[in-house]
Amino acid sequence: MAAARTAPTSPGSLKRIVAASLIGTTIEWYDFFLYGSAAALVFNKLFFPESDPLVGTLLSFLTYAVGFAARPLGALVFGHYGDRLGRKKLLVLSLLLMGGATFAIGLLPTHATVGSAAPLLLTALRLVQGFALGGEWGGAVLLVSEHGDAKRRGFWASWPQTGAPAGQLLATGVLSALTALLSESAFTSWGWRIPFLLSGVLVMVGLWIRLSVDESPVFKAALAAAEERRATDAAAEKPPLVAVLRHRWKDVLVAMGARMAENISYYVITAFILVYATTSVGLSKQTALNAVLVGSAVHFAVIPLWGALSDRIGRRPVYLIGAVGVGAWMFPFFALIDRGSFGSLLLAVTVGLVLHGAMYAPQAAFFSEMFATRMRYSGASIGAQFSSVAAGAPAPLIATALLADHGSSTPIALYVIAAALLTVVALACARETRDTDLSEADEPSAAPVRVGADA
Repeated sequence: MAAARTAPTSPGSLKRIVAASLIGTTIEWYDFFLYGSAAALVFNKLFFPESDPLVGTLLSFLTYAVGFAARPLGALVFGHYGDRLGRKKLLVLSLLLMGGATFAIGLLPTHATVGSAAPLLLTALRLVQGFALGGEWGGAVLLVSEHGDAKRRGFWASWPQTGAPAGQLLATGVLSALTALLSESAFTSWGWRIPFLLSGVLVMVGLWIRLSVDESPVFKAALAAAEERRATDAAAEKPPLVAVLRHRWKDVLVAMGARMAENISYYVITAFILVYATTSVGLSKQTALNAVLVGSAVHFAVIPLWGALSDRIGRRPVYLIGAVGVGAWMFPFFALIDRGSFGSLLLAVTVGLVLHGAMYAPQAAFFSEMFATRMRYSGASIGAQFSSVAAGAPAPLIATALLADHGSSTPIALYVIAAALLTVVALACARETRDTDLSEADEPSAAPVRVGADA
């Protein structure tokens, strides 16, 4: 039986959905990126003080990477229940988990107070952050993708993606203001806690907005169709994870490969750069933070533009522009930073983030269009989050280790270029998804999800 067709969401309702997804993802990414910036600036001193500075930074980034390790588990759990219960319920839960963990980090005792228990507690809360974010991304982009129409899906679905630079902007802006207003000793002693505690207020705002939106109409139609099938057909519906791995495993691999350059380049440009600019080039923390701050603002502005372009020329061409561009930019990127001026650092970061946006903007619509509704949360989340373990998780750690071993940016540039090549290969194997009707994708002939159906 064909899936039920859904009426287009009104422009006013769609804008509310976009706003709710954007604000929610901004808060979640603020929480996640705040940790990354703090890991580069203060956690090495507060939680790993017995190590030398560079080793302390490596250990600090190791706890940062632990958050990524939990993201696949979050993708599995949230994807399964998001495909069974709906997108909205799981998005509320992810926001509460992320906000609660971030607020608790702001209350943590340091190594000087409780010894080795401090980094253990920090790691546990980072795991909760990663678990929550692993479920957040898929639900937020699907809620928008499934409300919008195919003609402008790339544009509208790119708005939740701007939550990443908006969260980076907010996190970096708060840290930048605090480092400017407070002395080094005051910031290290207590000032670093303020941005984490601020998360409690932001979560309450995000929760109020997120509770006000409706469930995806495409999901409600697919759920009704599934219930009707269960009433007339003895065949049991497979769990979403099983359906994805059986029928859409190639698309999962494409999504994972597509994320390699996007994920690795982003964390090199925004997180590792704080270490490189301050330790190797000798720039101040304030200078490095300000460059990321301005670059994130430009990143925020260009993502919807790249998303709109993907509606005109396709997801794959825009994504390829970003992958090839980021790879080509890496050597100029480090050459500019090595000049040691704020202007050259700002140019390096901004151009890098603009090119990254060409990958990140169409990603939400691209991944959403690969899967049928009853496996879409699982498929998009698994493809996006499992790759983060190999890509974003170790990126600052690998970059820092390469810098420590070689004392040069060349191996780091080659590392990002290799990731870009992997993404180009993945995109060459991908199918173009622009103009896909998400309700048509639920036709049994197009995306079978029942036991005994053929792929």
